[in-house]
Amino acid sequence: MNEKSNFSGLEVGYDVPALPGMDEADIQTPCLVLDLDALERNIVKMGNFARDMGVRHRVHGKMHKSVDVALLQEKLGNSCGVCCQKVSEAEVFARGGIKDVLVSNQVRDPAKIDRLARLPKLGARTICCVDDIENIAGLSAAAVKHGTQIECLVEIDCGAGRCGVTTTPAVVEIAQAIDGAEGLKFAGLQAYQGAMQHMASYEDRRGKIDIAVDMVRDAVDALKALGLECDIVGGGGTGSYYFEGSSGVFNELQCGSYAFMDADYGRILDKEGKRIDQGEWENALFILTSVMSHAKADKAIVDAGLKAQSVDSGLPTVFGRDDVEYVKCSDEHGVVADPAGVLKVNDKLRLVPGHCDPTCNVHDWYVGVRGGKVETLWPVSARGKAY
Repeated sequence: MNEKSNFSGLEVGYDVPALPGMDEADIQTPCLVLDLDALERNIVKMGNFARDMGVRHRVHGKMHKSVDVALLQEKLGNSCGVCCQKVSEAEVFARGGIKDVLVSNQVRDPAKIDRLARLPKLGARTICCVDDIENIAGLSAAAVKHGTQIECLVEIDCGAGRCGVTTTPAVVEIAQAIDGAEGLKFAGLQAYQGAMQHMASYEDRRGKIDIAVDMVRDAVDALKALGLECDIVGGGGTGSYYFEGSSGVFNELQCGSYAFMDADYGRILDKEGKRIDQGEWENALFILTSVMSHAKADKAIVDAGLKAQSVDSGLPTVFGRDDVEYVKCSDEHGVVADPAGVLKVNDKLRLVPGHCDPTCNVHDWYVGVRGGKVETLWPVSARGKAY
């Protein structure tokens, strides 16, 4: 969706924050802005890593919730498909032309299972996670009903402490049940260690992943001994992809935030002790905000408050500046400390959100910019698809 004609009848400032061809200075705020050059470099870099390590990259769609970004990751980063967390989210990607979709979560509600079983009719390979043998009968019945196939991964809890089984015998039991169920196909293992992704220390993260790799290797070997091969052994995130990619066990990465990079992820350290947003990845996603008041000499008030972002992982940072600091927010206002009084009304700032995933989910559009001009406008396709 990158031609101005596609937006005929849409009004800037009411329907959309900008239109292709506009100057970046004229974008209506607050809104999400993508630096297209940085985004493309991030995507190519991760794609090259996966290729060089001999693994696939299944991009995490829950981060951006955008068909357009997913298709760009497929084109530039050679991604094999997407993973996401909800059936409705998966359906958005399948309807948008993504041909390989994993719901990296459990699907238990009968209505959701029924909807999942219909996804292959949209032309998409459809995969979900299972951590309870009781789930299998419902998945099988729905697949048979619709004449489709659901592929299933057994989820291993390798440290996150959420979903997943914790022993190899439990993995084997569920995998064998899937393999014997009509309409289902055993496809492998899901083993995402989410609890350590934001640990600052590289060595601490590696220690957690070493434990996960041992668990997964034991399960893969046990399944192989029974004649059950794992097409997918999936996991890995922006804070750990190099560990899983070089493990010799994982064959699919599931990174998401690397493409946009947020302030919280940016603070973690690489092998040399350097922040990962200072060389490993570039900030490509910003909340563009405008100064709306400077009645107080030492602080500016901007139009990006709580309703424009999620602050669960901390406040946003002001990109490219150390003379001002975003220090507080309420529903509609952000407070920017401006001790030297360098800002003025209508100045625009690029904010790096604390947590990109939930921030993206409160916006309708991405404004893609390059060279000071609006190049494209992409909808946040799966916004609100939480069921």
